[in-house]
Amino acid sequence: MVLVIQSRRKMTPGKMAALMAAAFLAVWVIPFAWATATAFQSETDAAAPKVTWVPPSGFTIDAFVKVFQDGNIPLWTWSSFYTSAAITLITLVISSLVAYALSRIDFRGKRVLMGVIIAPIIIPPPVLIIPLFNQMVALRMIDTSWAIVLPQVIHPAMVFVLKKFFDQIPRELEEAAVMDGASRLRIFTQIVVPLSRPILAAVAIFVFIGAWNNFLWPFIATNDNSLLTLPVGLQTIKSAYGIQYAQNMASALLAALPLIVVFLFFQRQIVTGFATSGPAGT
Repeated sequence: MVLVIQSRRKMTPGKMAALMAAAFLAVWVIPFAWATATAFQSETDAAAPKVTWVPPSGFTIDAFVKVFQDGNIPLWTWSSFYTSAAITLITLVISSLVAYALSRIDFRGKRVLMGVIIAPIIIPPPVLIIPLFNQMVALRMIDTSWAIVLPQVIHPAMVFVLKKFFDQIPRELEEAAVMDGASRLRIFTQIVVPLSRPILAAVAIFVFIGAWNNFLWPFIATNDNSLLTLPVGLQTIKSAYGIQYAQNMASALLAALPLIVVFLFFQRQIVTGFATSGPAGT
């Protein structure tokens, strides 16, 4: 009984947080490790009923070779990259300008407009599929890159995040710039944007990841093989022999690999951007 009480006393908040972090890490790492191990197995070993981390016939890259032979991975990767980059750039421009206007400019109906902009957050994206498709058909954009890009550039959540950050920037900086004759646009580009680089980087990364992972809308918006994004293109690689577990896992790893690289290189910007409560932390 005494040992239990002492162990409870020794359980500090820091240790509790570390244990929770380790638990969450295990929940993510174990499935990823299993998918990786399966991708490097032969189809026979991957489909075997006996669960094993080390296949009897050893590891192989046959699944990856098959995926590259049956699909145009470089073209689909490039398509995913430039559409995701275009979506990210346009989203940053639109969201930052709207957020700055809502944060700094007082006008009639501002609260109503803010509510209208934020309300779509609660609308499930699949609900908008048919209206967006009809709109793209009317604009004759189906089977073009614009059909993939334009419907994904509106992010109400990012507007809300950026507005909250802009609210933290001292107005005295802008008032001093106004006294020096600076225009509203110059204040935004030369004062607000440099102070907001952490949150802008975080928003850019999240938008890029979301655009890269989006499967449903690119799948509906285009049938042109040269315009297929990587997640959509990988799903076109089918086999006549039923479910190919190794190939499916290899495809999933190929689609996730660029995002893993992005996160490893920019994880500091992600954490800093959303942990920063104001320009003092930039």
